[in-house]
Amino acid sequence: MRPNTLLAVLLIAAGVAALIYQGVSYTTREKVVDVGAIHVTAERTRSISLPPVFGILAIVGGGVLLVLGNRNR
Repeated sequence: MRPNTLLAVLLIAAGVAALIYQGVSYTTREKVVDVGAIHVTAERTRSISLPPVFGILAIVGGGVLLVLGNRNR
């Protein structure tokens, strides 16, 4: 498989995933209290949202790269 074709397929897959999931969430542990031998932690859930524009641009970019890669053959 040619590198341009592989990159195009990966871009299209990433764009579709960005449109489906619309963001990523993750959990972190943070110290709330740290007094001597007493340690208290809390789990906090954070999220990073991805605008749909990123997914659309990735799909369009992958499609253009796929078409241009096949045209040069």
